[in-house]
Amino acid sequence: MAATGNVEETQLQEMGEEAGMEREMDSDEEDCMGVENSDDEEDDSSEDDKENEAEIQRLEEQLSINAFDYNCHVDLIKLLRQEGELPPLRKARQKMSELFPLTEEIWLDWLKDEIRLTEEEPNRQKVYELFETALKDYICPEIWLEYAQYSIGGMGLPGGMEKARSIFERALTAVGLHMTKGATVWEAYREFENVILATLERIHTLFRRQLAIPLMDMEGTYAEYEEWSDQGVSDTVSQKYKRALQQMEKSKPYEETLMAAEPPKLAEYQTYIDYEQKEGDPARIQIIFERALAENCLVPDMWAKYTKYLDRQLKIKDLVLSSHDRAVRNCPWTMGLWKNYLLALERHGADHQTISGKPSLFFFPSTDVFEKALNAGFIQATDYVNIWEAYLDYLRRRVDFSKESSRELEELRWICRFSESGDPSCTIMQVWAKIEALHCKNIQKARELWDSIMTKGNAKFANMWLEYYNLERSYGDALHCRKALHRAVQCTSDYPEHVCEVLLTFERVEGSLEDWDAAVQKTETRLNRVNEQRAKVAEKEAHLVRQEEEKTEQRQRAKADQKNQKKGQKGSRPGEKRKAEDEDNEDEWGEELGKERHWELGKERHRELGKERHRRGQQMAPATVRKTQEENPEQRKDDCSVFISNLAFSMEDPEKRLKELFESCGPVQSVRPVYAAKGFRGYCYVQFEGKTFVPEALKMDRREVDGRPMFVSPCVDKNKNPDFKVFKYNTNLEKHKIFISGLPFSCTKEQLEELCKDQGTIKDIRLVTNRSGKPKGLAYVEFVDEAQASQAVLKLDGTVLQEHTLSVAISNPPRRNAADKPDFSRPMGAMMPRAMVYGSRGKGRTQLSLIPRSLHRQTGSESKAENGTAPKPTGGASEDAGFEAQAKPMSNSDFAKMLLRK
Repeated sequence: MAATGNVEETQLQEMGEEAGMEREMDSDEEDCMGVENSDDEEDDSSEDDKENEAEIQRLEEQLSINAFDYNCHVDLIKLLRQEGELPPLRKARQKMSELFPLTEEIWLDWLKDEIRLTEEEPNRQKVYELFETALKDYICPEIWLEYAQYSIGGMGLPGGMEKARSIFERALTAVGLHMTKGATVWEAYREFENVILATLERIHTLFRRQLAIPLMDMEGTYAEYEEWSDQGVSDTVSQKYKRALQQMEKSKPYEETLMAAEPPKLAEYQTYIDYEQKEGDPARIQIIFERALAENCLVPDMWAKYTKYLDRQLKIKDLVLSSHDRAVRNCPWTMGLWKNYLLALERHGADHQTISGKPSLFFFPSTDVFEKALNAGFIQATDYVNIWEAYLDYLRRRVDFSKESSRELEELRWICRFSESGDPSCTIMQVWAKIEALHCKNIQKARELWDSIMTKGNAKFANMWLEYYNLERSYGDALHCRKALHRAVQCTSDYPEHVCEVLLTFERVEGSLEDWDAAVQKTETRLNRVNEQRAKVAEKEAHLVRQEEEKTEQRQRAKADQKNQKKGQKGSRPGEKRKAEDEDNEDEWGEELGKERHWELGKERHRELGKERHRRGQQMAPATVRKTQEENPEQRKDDCSVFISNLAFSMEDPEKRLKELFESCGPVQSVRPVYAAKGFRGYCYVQFEGKTFVPEALKMDRREVDGRPMFVSPCVDKNKNPDFKVFKYNTNLEKHKIFISGLPFSCTKEQLEELCKDQGTIKDIRLVTNRSGKPKGLAYVEFVDEAQASQAVLKLDGTVLQEHTLSVAISNPPRRNAADKPDFSRPMGAMMPRAMVYGSRGKGRTQLSLIPRSLHRQTGSESKAENGTAPKPTGGASEDAGFEAQAKPMSNSDFAKMLLRK
């Protein structure tokens, strides 16, 4: 063995010498160039060697600190390969392979080095094992070809031919359906059979099998078979070939799209996968997933989709488990992949040691999946809680609760106790308490756990007390229910009214007269104290509002004084003065508007100003312009027209330009630009031949024209329709939409989607810009439901993006009454957010209701949203600001009927 190691080291050193042939000289060249040049080159070579040694040492130290530095592994392997040191090179490659899946290029370099160094027969098995390891990471036709080629070199050994043929068959199973590279494997297999002078029937079979599979350029294979076969092509083979050719023609557009696209081609692969799933061929679905993952190995959603398909459709144990293992190796930071892996292991009957292991946070690597998950380095603390919950679910399903005590039950309790410190929300302890009460019939242990939960800072939350009350109601007795509710009334600070009502309802059903009197006295005393505290807070906030109003008025007066001074210093023409006043008014009005309505209501303001300027422009415009605007006034139809605003004043020939722009929506009857004395004012009317084309034109709202967003709105006479509103977005609370501020101005929709996509399914993203099209650092992201939006707020608030700290909240624009106009004398308090007007704490950032749905009060009918959709009715607890009542109080009898209704 020592001799073998010396031979391998010598051979690898020769490889390193080949990489540095430019630095070598034979003795004749040394004599010609002189001793001085030889000495200089030796010095340079020794300096390079020292630099490489120092760099290798630095990389090894860096990996000892952070073993998951992928680029550091790659650089170290590259340097060691240049130096030609076999033991460190093998060790570095093996260490990297344990932590990461290796790319096709890294595996091919490793395999080729080992093939050159292990030419002796006893070491061929090691190379075979290395090939088998390489084939587990990704689908790689080149590695399969290299494997088959290497196996051909061992045909002289016993069983060598059968081994080579079996490797070719496995290669066909793995990559034979690869649309673009599979034909190469088929051709290599046929060439192998032809060289070893196999029977003609075997080669015929290979041709027939290949022609039955849709592959690119399969026409050439058919022509080759016709030329090779003396008997011609049978009808059966021709029919199969024609069916495969039809299938190939259907898939060809997707393959051409992939070839034309730039890496990583994620969208193109997704479209291809959707097509194959509709076709329903499991083998083809699997191969396209594997191809997509080879180029998008760091996309967790793609792995999740693939493993979900395998779990629900194929259900092949080895394939399912290996795919889950590859998924977590590629994306170890994704909690969902680990959670699905644990479920798959349990589903396929994996042994407990494989799933569990010892839950130590400081041991890695390990063969135990749960232990690996704990060391994966999740981004958020909630991910650790979720993975613990999944593991506890698995342990609970293992326990036989018919036995009073068992090893599995003790393990479950030990794990619950072990995970307490990492669960600040006490989610795991709540589950543990329910298990003790329901399955173990140990209500006393459940009460001890809830006492511990309350001592961890949860006693002030009504929902925690109501959960405890429900537990006692289900598994305990009336005495402990009463105690829990009395403690809740005393301690709750967020929703004391609700726990008071629950206590009174409980005593109405269960208690005696003495119990009822005690409950009424306790609730009245508590609510009186709460109301006193709220009055003090409201008074303090009102004082702050008055101070803010005074500061605002002072700023406005100072600004007006500065403006008057500038007007006195500089003279201006009437037209310029009017234009400056309009722009200043618009700017001041825009500053006071809310985050969302600023831009949209600015468009409505533009529209009003445009009409006014249109009237002035007709008096001041040249005769030719007036003639164009006044021609055939009876043919103007508002229901067939749209109003265009926010166009650039410098636009050349706006009539022609806009006609060309809107002809894609329908036949344009006329374009009426609005002019003033100096020229085009950035407004116009576009009239179509029919009203059916107006909706298509409205879709072009905010289309960028000459670097500015173009505003497109319906052409409505507001004198005849005073209730018409251009503002198309909801101005009420939208729980399924989040508002993000503090974004860098360079942020794009794609970057924002990448940031938010892990929180749920995104329906729409809107970046807020000003009238010139420049970003304001604000955005709205709409999810499919409230839960995803709330989760996004919890996880994204405070996130740093490009050195900007983001502020994330549920979308809740400031209120604006119908009579509100751009009035600069309006007090600042009218524009303040609701959270600054109500309550000491205002609304919660997530706007989540912490009260069970059965206890929600229904508010009165809300006004219809301006975008045409009425908001869903929500409970008073989440919609009321602070604790002010928004609806008529319910009587005790009404509340009891509502609570007991099933």
